[in-house]
Amino acid sequence: MADDTIRPDVHHDPTPGLIPVPHGPATGDEALQLPFGVTPDPDHEKAIFSYLTHPDDIYTKDGIYWADLPLRQRIAFVNKVQNEEAKQELKTIGRMMKEDPLSPVSWYFRNAVLPGAGLGLEGYVLFSIGNIEPLFKATWPQCWGHNAPECSSNWVAAVTYLEIIGIMVGQLVVGVVGDWIGRRWGLIQDAAIMFVGLLMLTASWGLNLQGWVICYAWSLFFYGFGVGGEYPITATSSMEDSVSSGKLSTRNDRLHRGRKVTTAFLMQGWGQLINQALLIILLLIFHAGSGSPPYGKATVQWTFRLSFAIPAAGTLWLVYYRTYKMPHASRQLMAAKKKSNVTGYDYESLAMTTRHFGGRLLATAGGWFCNDVFFYGNKLFQAQFIAVISGGSSSVLTGWIWNLYNVIISLAGYYLASLLMDNRFYGRKMMQQVGFLMCFIMFVVPAFKLEYYTSPAGIKSFQAMYFLSSFFNQFGPNSVTFLVAGEVFPTPIRASAHGFSACLGKAGALLASVLYNYIDIQTKFYVVPWFGLAGMVLTWLFLPDTTGLDLKEQERRWNYIRAGKPEDYHGIAIHPMHLSLWERLRGVGKHYNPELDHKQKIEDMREEWASKERMRREKEINGQNSHGDELEEDDFNDQVHHYFRNTTDQGMFVNDGSAGPSNHSRSKNNSSAHPFASGANPKDAVTNEKIRPESPSTTQSPSSTRPVSEKEQ
Repeated sequence: MADDTIRPDVHHDPTPGLIPVPHGPATGDEALQLPFGVTPDPDHEKAIFSYLTHPDDIYTKDGIYWADLPLRQRIAFVNKVQNEEAKQELKTIGRMMKEDPLSPVSWYFRNAVLPGAGLGLEGYVLFSIGNIEPLFKATWPQCWGHNAPECSSNWVAAVTYLEIIGIMVGQLVVGVVGDWIGRRWGLIQDAAIMFVGLLMLTASWGLNLQGWVICYAWSLFFYGFGVGGEYPITATSSMEDSVSSGKLSTRNDRLHRGRKVTTAFLMQGWGQLINQALLIILLLIFHAGSGSPPYGKATVQWTFRLSFAIPAAGTLWLVYYRTYKMPHASRQLMAAKKKSNVTGYDYESLAMTTRHFGGRLLATAGGWFCNDVFFYGNKLFQAQFIAVISGGSSSVLTGWIWNLYNVIISLAGYYLASLLMDNRFYGRKMMQQVGFLMCFIMFVVPAFKLEYYTSPAGIKSFQAMYFLSSFFNQFGPNSVTFLVAGEVFPTPIRASAHGFSACLGKAGALLASVLYNYIDIQTKFYVVPWFGLAGMVLTWLFLPDTTGLDLKEQERRWNYIRAGKPEDYHGIAIHPMHLSLWERLRGVGKHYNPELDHKQKIEDMREEWASKERMRREKEINGQNSHGDELEEDDFNDQVHHYFRNTTDQGMFVNDGSAGPSNHSRSKNNSSAHPFASGANPKDAVTNEKIRPESPSTTQSPSSTRPVSEKEQ
């Protein structure tokens, strides 16, 4: 037999489709290599690409997608995958603790605290505004009280309005900046603005009380701008960081993306907790250990100014960290822009997103709007039951302590949300619907018997509903809206879509803060519940469930949409499980076809491979280094490289300027359809011998939300 048909493999490659382990034990088997110019049979081809096209966490051994399985088999498969992953995580934590008992703490700090530091500062400062307002009212009633003679009531109300408007402007502007200039610039800019805003709040002053209120209000607006930008930038950078380009990170993206983003988001709850605890400590220090009125002006000045000055130091460190320790925050966005040949803001992607994903935008923005009405409405409970339980106590410390309990319960909701966010039988959509429903029930029940529930006889039940509404708000829409507002949209406009959704959400908070000034308590309880019902309906109708669907697959679908051929995509991103009811009614999922998708995936990977080979050749011709990170990182093992080298038409190595899914056939058996075969210059192509030689597998362990020990790193 000819030497180029079958040859011994000196590296002892494993069975086709298995990822080779560099320097692993020799098997002694002789592996068949694909002869040059010969296309393998379909079964052999599937074996080679199975680890890429049918990963074992979402496909059975027979190549069936988990959502296509009968219910009992689906439950068994999903439980098996999730249980194995949980065991692996526990083993990793055990190894880490054996090496260093504190290493899990440092891992949590790197993967949750640092990414969510900006949101922690946001929770600290913004919720501090509501916490210290009762202290201002008790100390300066001539300014903050009802019918105050020294300060305009409009300016006092503007403190809340300007705070929310500043957040809204920041969410819109920084969302666009994040997609235009990059995530890294948005992260640095937000931290710098928040630092300056904290200095302004700490030093806010005036010639009189009215002047101080005006200065305080505009300082909040400036700080709010930076805080608003944290929403789209933190969400997009956190979820894109879970997909490291060129590494097998999609498994971790599918299994843990929701947890990764929500563990960053829940730092908002820790910010609230730290702020409330610190205010209590500062008041006791400067008020001689007592929380009872009257409060001295010097006591209040020290308390509120120090509460702003302390986080300023942490914010300054955040500026440093984002500037010097996050150089690759924009990598995913830059790769998407390069693929689409876009350098500035991708207006075409924005237009196409509104056309193809308009229902999703309605779900994320509308759901966030309804949630923020509830988020502010939750405070209605607190004022009512505290008045009954405390017997009309005028001490601000009483309200602070009850609020501390509420924040702790909210934190439990945050953490449970992060644990179940990636559960395929509960996940994002179900969590948001149940959360909205429970909030609706917790508000509508007392609405029609408010007099009973605010009396001593019913106050305990009223208090329980208050805490339950706080818990389900976090274990529901507040956590889910932050996540899905980014992940259901494509990379080029992800920050813009998230910023728009968050901005409309804050419009709900603005509506609540304005509306509550003009209606009584009973009317408030009549109005608020229906926003929960509306949020549940919007979620059910327009929100897709992306639980278990990796961002790379969603980007793959987007490439077809961007190329104007959405009907040519047949993958799992349009599986009915991952589409909203609205999208299914519009027939978006009718093109789903696993067999066609398998062929598509191989051709899409061929195009990716050929693109890198073309770039490598161009660099070699120009005398440049052809081993940059962008070219070296990929998911392909040696057998995939060998397959593509022997089945790819040489015309694919000619840069024809096209982007997105190719308009021509790319295999050797269809070379006549390729531009190279119809007149391209043969000198533009380099002979097959100039393609890089076979090398050991570049497969690496991904950066993920699974704890990784020092040895694994």
